[in-house]
Amino acid sequence: MAQDIKVLIVDDSAVVRKILSEKLSGQKGIVVIGTAPDPYVARDLIVKLKPDVVTLDIEMPRMDGISFLKKLMKYYPLPVIIVSSLTTQNSKLALEALSMGALEVIAKPNAAYSVGDMGVQLAEKIRAVHGAKILAPSMNNSKTQVLTRTASNALAETTHKIIAIGASTGGVEAIRKVLTQMPQNAPGIVLVQHMPARFTSSFAQRLNDLCQMQVKEAENGDTVLTGQVLIAPGNFHMLLKRSGARYYVEVKNGPLVHYQRPAVDVLFKTVAKYAGANALGIILTGMGKDGAAGLLDMKKAGAVTIAQDENSCVVFGMPKAAMKMNAVDYIQDIHTIAHKAISIIDTF
Repeated sequence: MAQDIKVLIVDDSAVVRKILSEKLSGQKGIVVIGTAPDPYVARDLIVKLKPDVVTLDIEMPRMDGISFLKKLMKYYPLPVIIVSSLTTQNSKLALEALSMGALEVIAKPNAAYSVGDMGVQLAEKIRAVHGAKILAPSMNNSKTQVLTRTASNALAETTHKIIAIGASTGGVEAIRKVLTQMPQNAPGIVLVQHMPARFTSSFAQRLNDLCQMQVKEAENGDTVLTGQVLIAPGNFHMLLKRSGARYYVEVKNGPLVHYQRPAVDVLFKTVAKYAGANALGIILTGMGKDGAAGLLDMKKAGAVTIAQDENSCVVFGMPKAAMKMNAVDYIQDIHTIAHKAISIIDTF
């Protein structure tokens, strides 16, 4: 019989600690072994109680969450989920935390995001990160080797080729590693990363500073252009559409798919429908099976498909599910995916 996942909640708000404790205590296989109002109390409880997963607020007294996370990853690395309020500043800090070793981020409940929904999603994320690989923090401000591309249509304003990428747990860093290698004239990229609203805007801005390609949070009706990455906004699905030779995206609400919005499957299935053999699909690290069925649809429609290999995944869920469905043409280490994608797409 599997043991319960032991969770420590770190948050300066007594109300939030109470809400999270109550919601998680009702989730199967999860037990809250303690709560801490600040990192100093958390440090003592971690040593004493040895939790499997920690939920961590960013803004706290005595020591902020980022400073605590740095110390934790250096001396006592374990899976950390950032639980943050929906502010622009907090979203930037949350992304910094993800680059330093935190594995997931989830928004605190507000008027538009119910406590019930948050409880279910947090439980799913706890199960996903339990036992996940804790990767060493990377130097995110340094650009990696960028590929070159001399395809004849490289300067076209629009593109008849599409790259579609989907990721979840561990995906923030995996996506960075792929996109920072992409050349400035790479085919238009449409991308889904499981992430709350507002956080995707900061994510896009951060990648735009690091990448040769232009990166932006997608808006309804945006054209897919050579040299540009469109990231699905948090809490909205993103679909690919086509009008004549022009590809564009539709950003819309809708039911959760695999407990997610945006969902990778929603994007991939429309890429299969409207781009077909002109597309290349990439599925990266993440929990569950979101994107597997959509990647299979893409492959059946003539697209080439790539999955991140198990060794370089933080959570080998989504790629594994896609492989089990025979939806994958190539299995690649995260550091070789961009090179493989460009070499393939230039033979189309």
